[in-house]
Amino acid sequence: MDQSGEREAARAGWRAVAWPYALGLGAMHGLACLAVLPWLFDWRAVVLAIAGVFAFGQGINLGYHRLLTHRSLKLPRWLEHGFVILALCCLQETPFKWVAWHRAHHAHSDGAGDPHSPLVSFLWGHVAWLAFPREPGGALGGYRRYAQDILQDRFYRRLEQQPALPYLIYLAHAALFFAAGFALGWAADDAAAGLRLGLSFLVWGAILRTVAVWHITWSVNSLTHLFGYRRYATADNSRNNWLVGLIAVGEGWHNNHHHDQASVTTQHRWWELDFTYYLIWLLERLGLATELVRPRHKRQDARAPAV
Repeated sequence: MDQSGEREAARAGWRAVAWPYALGLGAMHGLACLAVLPWLFDWRAVVLAIAGVFAFGQGINLGYHRLLTHRSLKLPRWLEHGFVILALCCLQETPFKWVAWHRAHHAHSDGAGDPHSPLVSFLWGHVAWLAFPREPGGALGGYRRYAQDILQDRFYRRLEQQPALPYLIYLAHAALFFAAGFALGWAADDAAAGLRLGLSFLVWGAILRTVAVWHITWSVNSLTHLFGYRRYATADNSRNNWLVGLIAVGEGWHNNHHHDQASVTTQHRWWELDFTYYLIWLLERLGLATELVRPRHKRQDARAPAV
């Protein structure tokens, strides 16, 4: 290839990058690094960030994944929307797009249509795939093919019709973190203390927590298709990974999940702790979660004729 051809190929590669995603990912990681500043360190903010990883992460695990993608349970509409708002506060796209990508992943797992198989490379499966806009499922796919049912909900349609709305929801929640810290610090001391605690809550409780949830979610896409043990001989390379199983509160038992995608729980042995399911169990006890899809062996037992 001559020099002009090389330059054109380079320009085509740069044009293929989804710059809003790429720049946004870089900016959020840069802002998260502000947490190393001693002036912004406060133990209350650290606790807020740790608690937020679980609380907001359930917007992804329970809301986007088990509820919307796999329909493993039903919740009242107000509670379903509440979990989706938690997910939007994690900056992981709208439910329509997230569900489409994940269903495409299951339909083409570790194959040509998989949007984020780490068999391409670890970096691709972990994060790089987000920087290149493609319809889920490749040439045979498309958002509507995989997630048309999501658009039956008026709130989810509005999120697609008003692209700024998900970001406004995120900014509003970040502003609440700052306001809470500012009010708490000012009440205890003065306005300067309020500013410091407000910024600490913002950086630790919102920004750093968002980036942490990103990497936890991405680890399910990457690490659990490369490292771990395989209990079931699925057609993909999914694995159960102890580390991801713990930090992703149940999502890391990924081979179990690929073996039985519809199941409301990924816990197939007592030591494969699934804290996301424990929350669903609590919601069921409270009468809020219904129509839970039980593990495959229990579904088979329920269908077996009585003798």
